[in-house]
Amino acid sequence: MSSVMYLTHACMELQLGQSRFMFDPWLKGPAFARGWWLLHEPPADSLDRLCAADLIYISHMHSDHLSYPTLKDLSERRPDVPIYVGDTSRPVFWYLEQSQVKLTNINVVPFGVWQNINKDLRFMILMDGVHPEMDTCIIVEYKGHMILNTVDCTRPNGGRLPQNVDLMLSDFAGGASGFPVTFSGGKYSDSWKAEFIRNERKKLLNYKAALVKSLQPKIYCPFAGYFVEAHPSDRYIKDTNAKNSAEDLNALINKVAPDIKTWTPKPGAVLDLGLALRDLTNSEAITNPPASAKIYKDSWDFNLYVDELNSAISSDIFKHQNWTQFYYNWAGFQNYNLVVRVIETDDNFEPLTVGYDYLVDFLDLSFPTKRPDREHSYVEIKNRIGVMRYLVLHGRLWDDLYIGFQNYISRDPDIYHFKFWNHFQTELPVHRPDWDQFLLQETSTQQPDTPLEQPDTSPEQPDTSPEQPDTSPEQPDTPTEQPDTSPEQPDTSPEQPDTSPEQPDTSPEQPDTPAERPDTPTEQPDTSPEQPDTSPEQPDTSPEQPQPWSYCVVL
Repeated sequence: MSSVMYLTHACMELQLGQSRFMFDPWLKGPAFARGWWLLHEPPADSLDRLCAADLIYISHMHSDHLSYPTLKDLSERRPDVPIYVGDTSRPVFWYLEQSQVKLTNINVVPFGVWQNINKDLRFMILMDGVHPEMDTCIIVEYKGHMILNTVDCTRPNGGRLPQNVDLMLSDFAGGASGFPVTFSGGKYSDSWKAEFIRNERKKLLNYKAALVKSLQPKIYCPFAGYFVEAHPSDRYIKDTNAKNSAEDLNALINKVAPDIKTWTPKPGAVLDLGLALRDLTNSEAITNPPASAKIYKDSWDFNLYVDELNSAISSDIFKHQNWTQFYYNWAGFQNYNLVVRVIETDDNFEPLTVGYDYLVDFLDLSFPTKRPDREHSYVEIKNRIGVMRYLVLHGRLWDDLYIGFQNYISRDPDIYHFKFWNHFQTELPVHRPDWDQFLLQETSTQQPDTPLEQPDTSPEQPDTSPEQPDTSPEQPDTPTEQPDTSPEQPDTSPEQPDTSPEQPDTSPEQPDTPAERPDTPTEQPDTSPEQPDTSPEQPDTSPEQPQPWSYCVVL
């Protein structure tokens, strides 16, 4: 018996013989602070199914795949369930201890090595060729049949993938970056944003269709793109941040590769792999949920999760001005000619009179009251106060701000600073700041302060006054014009030497976007320095072939 049930977003349940294998369970709560919410209503028994799993694969640390609210419920019922993650440079579960989620059987496995579960079932975790520090994908083999799940990888396994697998799963939607919807000033008009987003989504759709055609799986299923900017304060983001539909991608695949069976699942739908593989035209291979089943969510418990974030606002550390110096010294980023103005705002990105408004000069990690006279780059970031203070208090990565649309960004000049964003999105210390030590130091030397005086940001620099955000309630994210200045990552997976000639990469050039990128490969930095053309691409009817599949088998 082998079947696949879709639960929601990137969560799939594989029933392979007597083994139940679960992927990326996000069943409750938001992702990226309060910016993403589940689009689909998980089946009522989803948590029971998760707790009954024999093993769980979590692809990476982003909260739409590693959901601490979901795992908290799991840990209370089954703390010893085996969970498998790849050996990424930043541990997938780096935040586990602080989360207070009590999971006791987390297994970090090397890339490119088969993990044998029983005589019929094994799996292998592979790294991403663009984001090896974070993203992974997986191949599952059961009785000779292969399932390939590329999840959010921009270039899974460096392009070396098996062809003719029985089932392939991948993301499809785009829209997982705040660029350009949360940017203001200059060219970032609503019409420019709409055209850019339309072109990028079309590129992603064409790329996914070309990749599927080149790999020739027997069955293809798009998933990991079913999220919505549901909070009322994010209406502008929701309206602006258009996404691809699974139906549109499958229609394109049916056109360019008609022999591939496509599946657009609904929550609770089940694909019987045995029936489908014997006859791809057999309609009985797919069991859809009953007509009465709820497909789309219409309530999300906003207050429960937003109140938790906002609880950080009143923390004692923010009664002392020196928290800024303590925090950014802990963060450890400097020797870079960039001045950042950080402004705490309400939900509509209006500055708060009781909030902090300060400058950080990352050249020497100083905190001036006005911008320096020297030539420098300048970025202004307006952050929702609850989210920013929660991140500071708990030492969390800034992905929650950018991917979660929780800030608004303007910059002068309009360029992407990869080193800065990459550091705050992937390289912050794994242990939170020692705020107890900070408070002890502060209370022994001085009384609590009032918020810092607003810095003077209009020196001799031309046109440096902070851009005002769009009056619509929206947030920022991750700049995209990123030149590929990141050092190329070595391929550390223990693969066997491949003697066949390497084929060119089939992935399109990616627009500028920080490493934070969650589910949008098209918004990821490309390994080539040249930026992509934003003009619409035509479907590629003859995609280049991916690199030959190779891996290391450990007996």
